[in-house]
Amino acid sequence: MAKGKKRKAAPGDVATNRQAAFRYNLLERFECGIVLTGTEVKALRAGGAQLKDSYATVKDGELWLIGAYIAPYAAAARENHDPERTRKLLMHRSEIQRLTGRLNERGFTLVPTRIYFGGERQRVKVELALARGKDLYDKREAIKSRDTAREVARELRDAAR
Repeated sequence: MAKGKKRKAAPGDVATNRQAAFRYNLLERFECGIVLTGTEVKALRAGGAQLKDSYATVKDGELWLIGAYIAPYAAAARENHDPERTRKLLMHRSEIQRLTGRLNERGFTLVPTRIYFGGERQRVKVELALARGKDLYDKREAIKSRDTAREVARELRDAAR
């Protein structure tokens, strides 16, 4: 892919965290809602969000999204939101308690993988993944396998010409 070109996300996706699969072994995925202000929803519809260094945590029995960037909405001059504020995630209490038990184990974290508009009423949803960090040699192995797959595809394409 050429530099400067943005990779297309799936239909309905606002933001994806492509680094998550490289940095972590994603074990389980969960869908949850998010509490937003009006300008944040409008900014998401305009496509201004980043999840690169964000994560989710459980505090006092509630789930919170930390470090996600939602760009300020250009049309709302004064009543704009803080782009990196901590946002509350909506999930059933039983699921949060189950997640809390898994997060207490060593090495687990909650990583947001994408933000999208979903459901019948087109609410903003966040997909979280229960993840364990990869070691450096795992990352090197992923790079190596990706490079060999690219070379094989290139050779097959050249042989077909």
